[in-house]
Amino acid sequence: MIEVSHLTKKYGSRLAVDDISFTVEDGVIYGLLGPNGAGKSTLMKVLSGVYPHGQYDGAIIFDGKEVQFRSIKDSEALGIGIIHQELALVPYLSIAENIFLGADKPRKLGLIDWHEVNHRAEKVLEKVGLKENVTTQVGTLGVGKQQLIEIGKALSKDVRLLILDEPTAALNDNDSAQLLDLVRSLRDQGVSIVIISHKLGEIAEIADRTTILRDGQSIETIDMKDPASTQGKIISLMVGRDLTQRYPERNVEIGEE
Repeated sequence: MIEVSHLTKKYGSRLAVDDISFTVEDGVIYGLLGPNGAGKSTLMKVLSGVYPHGQYDGAIIFDGKEVQFRSIKDSEALGIGIIHQELALVPYLSIAENIFLGADKPRKLGLIDWHEVNHRAEKVLEKVGLKENVTTQVGTLGVGKQQLIEIGKALSKDVRLLILDEPTAALNDNDSAQLLDLVRSLRDQGVSIVIISHKLGEIAEIADRTTILRDGQSIETIDMKDPASTQGKIISLMVGRDLTQRYPERNVEIGEE
């Protein structure tokens, strides 16, 4: 579906992404791992048009053709959606208003047909498994439900490739499990997912393949179904050395009761 070829991105003289290439096929969950500053978010912003063509070197190939995004609108038109770690919802608007914010809305007699907008929003919430009244003000909902609304917003634009940047970072275990179930369901429907996360167990559980980045470079892409793709191996690839201890030793002297 989408291929990144020799992508390089600089901030001034600092090299943020250094000659990275990888391919995401249709209907897969693709993990992206690496320490802070590895270039994960920068790479995804290039893929989604946040950084337009001309601000990076290399090529993005979508469905066999090279594409040049001038803005997020261009990537959305091809079915690429990105959900950033910082949610982009307006807390004082309703769920339906947020889902279709900036999109063409159905009209009747020249005015927005809010009945139809709300009906379409209900269909979107069914897709993401969120049982809420679409007229509910978004600011009254928890982070987990807001995350589902963000995904619903992307799905309303017929997304084919969904990029999730740390989607469970602020979620509790139950909300995280619900979101990951939704991600699996989208994959089964043919949507490709790129998920950035620091949670190794989460990536091991859900991803089909994973690329490890370090210092702006692609270190290795591994098959997560391979028994050799252990968390220990992933950590070693991330930090650049064998890790014999995941936690420091602690010598504690117990005092008197």
